Amino acid sequence: MKYIKSTSMIVTVILLVLILLWQMAAQFQWINGQLLGSPLGIYKSAVFGFSEQGTLIEDTWVTLVETVIGLVVGSSLGILMGLMLWFYPKVSDVAEQFSILLNSVPKIALGPLIIIWFGSGMSSKIWLAGISTFAVAMISACAAAREVDSDLLNLFKSYKADSMKIFKKLIIPASIPWIFSIFRINIGFALIGAVVGEFIASQNGLGHSVFVAGSLFDLNTVWLGVIVLTLMAAILTWVVQRIEKKVILWKVK
Repeated sequence: MKYIKSTSMIVTVILLVLILLWQMAAQFQWINGQLLGSPLGIYKSAVFGFSEQGTLIEDTWVTLVETVIGLVVGSSLGILMGLMLWFYPKVSDVAEQFSILLNSVPKIALGPLIIIWFGSGMSSKIWLAGISTFAVAMISACAAAREVDSDLLNLFKSYKADSMKIFKKLIIPASIPWIFSIFRINIGFALIGAVVGEFIASQNGLGHSVFVAGSLFDLNTVWLGVIVLTLMAAILTWVVQRIEKKVILWKVK
């Protein structure tokens, strides 16, 4: 515990020093502050964003909703399908290959299609976030079902347990740690899907804000958007970890 606290302190000090050096370099024109931004400029952009004229709160809320819904729906469907494929081992291999193929497709390439099919509103961003998480969830869930302890599986079979009982009493409980890992991994993919959709066609959201700011060479607002997205990912990861500790009691300590 003391080691973790000391490490956090060291990281905090290093970040503060880097921020101070960055501001000094921009202020004394050692670097081009217009091209690289500055901590003070980012702070001023944040103050404006939180003001009545700014849209930072609204943009953050829109991206958060798109990300969370896409994360939950896409991951849940992928996990459900991946676990259900345990009943069909032959189909599982084929489905897994299709999932790998889908996961290898750059989501930005699917963006225009999704926008055309579902419009430029929030639903298209949710679809992109969901698609970005589905394949990873399905592949990982398939692996989780296959990695169940063979000795436990044989024990259940020795007691004449049918497939449904094995699935409920063994496969699902053994897959719970994997499921939470899937959600943690997919937070980043869901964010990417939502932001990509906002880049392509949107009137709000952090992705739209960053895209517009970049077009205007407002690097401070771009940095602000990146920082908020990073904080959003960190908070969502923390929430998933807290839920995991509540569900999986043996992982608390």
